[in-house]
Amino acid sequence: MLFNSIEFLLFLPIVFVLYWFVFNKKLKYQNLLILISSYVFYGWWDYRFLSLILLSTIVDFFIGLSIPNQDLEKQKILLWCSVLFNLSVLGFFKYYNFFVDSWIDLFSSFGYVIKSVWTLNIILPVGISFYTFQTMSYTIDIYKGKLKPTKDFISFASFVSFFPQLVAGPIERASNLLPQIFKKEYLNTSKGFKDLD
Repeated sequence: MLFNSIEFLLFLPIVFVLYWFVFNKKLKYQNLLILISSYVFYGWWDYRFLSLILLSTIVDFFIGLSIPNQDLEKQKILLWCSVLFNLSVLGFFKYYNFFVDSWIDLFSSFGYVIKSVWTLNIILPVGISFYTFQTMSYTIDIYKGKLKPTKDFISFASFVSFFPQLVAGPIERASNLLPQIFKKEYLNTSKGFKDLD
């Protein structure tokens, strides 16, 4: 779904009304609405790529939970598992065909023609860079002690897939956006948005 589409023109008011006027009593329901809305928004383009964002979310959620309970050496290993997993997925979708084509060109320049082409018909998932670096920022912040891991999967998944910035950025650090997802807010039509605190 694009921000300048008719679908988004209908989608946004529905989410707004549901968030502020239907589910405004419970933060848990608001976050679940954000998660479902974000997955609908992202899956509108191609629902098959929802599995990638879900997999990335699950991996970093559980790695984030595990980091504080380990010694320093195991924390580093877990951090590197997160980084390597996320960058491998990103690298595969962004650079696989580029590297295969480059190797074919290199061998061709030496007169060796490769008959079978190993390139794949890979579509680059929209926003993959944004959510990949966001989930990595979460594990990095936990590793550095800037953030405590959350046990609330719905809120974490809402942070990763937050539709207003999912496909166009900016990349938000977990230590900045995730606490806002846990904060209950209400809409005061005469004074704007206010914290419930």
